Amino acid sequence: MGLLNIIRRMSLREKLSIREISRRTGLSRNTITKHLNAGTIEPQFTTPDRQSKLDLFADKLAGWLKTEAGKSRKQRRTAKQLHEDLVKLGYTGSYNRVAAFARDWRLDRQQESQTTGRGTFMPLTFRPGEAFQFDWSEDFAVLAGERTKLQVAHIKLSHSRAFVVRAYLLQTHEMLFDAHWHGFRVFGGVPERGIYDNMRTAVDRVGRGKERQINMRFLAMTNHYVFGPEFCNPAAGWEKGQVEKNVRDARHRFWQPMPEFPNLDALNDWLEQRCMEMWHEIPHGGLVGSIADVWADEQAALMPLPCAFDGFVEHSKRVSPTCLINFERNRYSVPASFANRPVSLRVYPDRLVVATEGQVLCEHPRFIDRSHKQLPRTIYDWRHYLAVIQRKPGALRNGAPFTELPQAFKQLQDLMLRRPGGDREMADILALVLHHDEQDVLAAVEMALTEGVATKTHVLNLLHRLVDGKTIGGPDIDTPQALILRLEPKANVERYDGLRAQTAGGRHAS
Repeated sequence: MGLLNIIRRMSLREKLSIREISRRTGLSRNTITKHLNAGTIEPQFTTPDRQSKLDLFADKLAGWLKTEAGKSRKQRRTAKQLHEDLVKLGYTGSYNRVAAFARDWRLDRQQESQTTGRGTFMPLTFRPGEAFQFDWSEDFAVLAGERTKLQVAHIKLSHSRAFVVRAYLLQTHEMLFDAHWHGFRVFGGVPERGIYDNMRTAVDRVGRGKERQINMRFLAMTNHYVFGPEFCNPAAGWEKGQVEKNVRDARHRFWQPMPEFPNLDALNDWLEQRCMEMWHEIPHGGLVGSIADVWADEQAALMPLPCAFDGFVEHSKRVSPTCLINFERNRYSVPASFANRPVSLRVYPDRLVVATEGQVLCEHPRFIDRSHKQLPRTIYDWRHYLAVIQRKPGALRNGAPFTELPQAFKQLQDLMLRRPGGDREMADILALVLHHDEQDVLAAVEMALTEGVATKTHVLNLLHRLVDGKTIGGPDIDTPQALILRLEPKANVERYDGLRAQTAGGRHAS
């Protein structure tokens, strides 16, 4: 660069000849003439293309490097192994040339990912109440002292950027419907449309372009809340970039350090409260004020919240001879009159409802065991087996459902089963809950135990007096002597003759 400056200054300013410049600089006249004719102010030197032994194997090596980049770090071949494989194919060059080619290839890929490989995007803007974005993530929390894997639903308003985070144990339809209800409830209304990726709970089949075969149950939910679903292109998460960023930010906002709560309901209460607190702490960025300020203005543009969507998933089940149905490795009892019959199981996030012919038969809390180390559970309701013990009272002694009887019933059972026929009487007493309030029957049993008269007749007497509202356990009454009979009545059938007609030929009054 400095020598070129000297040549140009001597020729253009000092008006020296090429011969004089050559004498002063020691450069040949041809070199000086070449630089002056080219008019360059910055010299450029090109490396001549030299043929390499690796040229014949360059495409093969580049393909190997691309394949290895997609593998895990421990499964990738080293540059030395790649060199050995090339030698087997006939390569006679050195290892250093292979290593240099691999370094240059990785550098080119890195530069490409930082420039054109990153793509070009359009900034988006949304009017109030126009859209929300939804996504799932996986995180961990300590529930009841055990580290638990959670499926976390994220729902975020596109205009105000208000967000709600809610945790579940599964990522199924009923959880998806419940997450939407709680999101709309916290937001105070429903936007016009929702933006999703192509999750299986919403899309049955991805077609060409924007064609989607939407799941019918998901479509019923969107019809109930009156919003239009839109789905991103496959592997194009930036089309719902707001909620994608929310997933990333939530990891250090909520899950680091790992939260600890006694159950999932307590965790979700804390998540909801924490989200609303952060609306006031986080500035909106695009508009003046915090997220809470913009959300307050957006509420007027949201559709009023309807009632909650009945978001159950229905399964057809057949009741076993032991009056049980199976679901998620667990078994749940059903009234004995429906044994060996098909029923409909409606699955909610927190409960199971058994129905048939449009009528609800029973309801159980839902147990979700993510760990297969735990044994399957059997959830009984002893009331479902009362029809069975009416025909088989001996089953009371070892019947599994009756291990969960209330304490008063257990005490009465222990006393009754000690005498002959006690199992039949106990079955009749338990059957009273089918016709009377269970608490009234339980109160009658407790009073019978207190009085030391544990018999079926006495329990029935106490129950009827409770139902009729008669006083039980009142003070003793001292009967006065005036109420004692002085003349005891005598049995005299002759009085009935007076009922006969006095005239002849009459007939008996009956």
